[in-house]
Amino acid sequence: MILLASRSPRRQELLARIGVQYRVQPVAVDETPLPGEKPEEYVERVTRAKAQAGSALEPTMPVLAADTAVVLDGKTLGKPRDESHGVEMLLALSNRTHEVMTGVALAHQGEIRYCLSRTTVAFAAISENQARAYWATGEPVDKAGGYAIQGYAALFVRHLEGSYTGVMGLPLYETGELLRQAGLLSF
Repeated sequence: MILLASRSPRRQELLARIGVQYRVQPVAVDETPLPGEKPEEYVERVTRAKAQAGSALEPTMPVLAADTAVVLDGKTLGKPRDESHGVEMLLALSNRTHEVMTGVALAHQGEIRYCLSRTTVAFAAISENQARAYWATGEPVDKAGGYAIQGYAALFVRHLEGSYTGVMGLPLYETGELLRQAGLLSF
């Protein structure tokens, strides 16, 4: 049994897929990027902070945390503030390639282990009407980069190189490696 320091239904679904028993314990961490902070530094800082916050709440349990950033032209896009911002992000991603970084951290026995998944995603051209129709589904509201690859946004993905589950928010290969290293997963 591990503690999942996240409310994300996608992360819960992915852990269930690999048979990991977990209890959800969301944590409050400031996710504001620091001035001049590089995207990979941001993801690592926030992911480690979530693991540490979860561990402070339940010091005897292994705590798994993750954070995902969509990066375009070296800038982290974050979650859309509103419809206008969401449409703006999708149009910026339209017919372009971007990177999705997902950090995973496991706090266990006084140590925090961390790894980073990097995935390149190429979007097809997206019209403003498509972007607005996608926003109207409600799916992109709380998603990094304003899209969910496992949903309707799959229609925008022309090519992906890396971890599909990493783009969803929890790269299973990297997660499995951390759990195996800690003796929490047998296969």
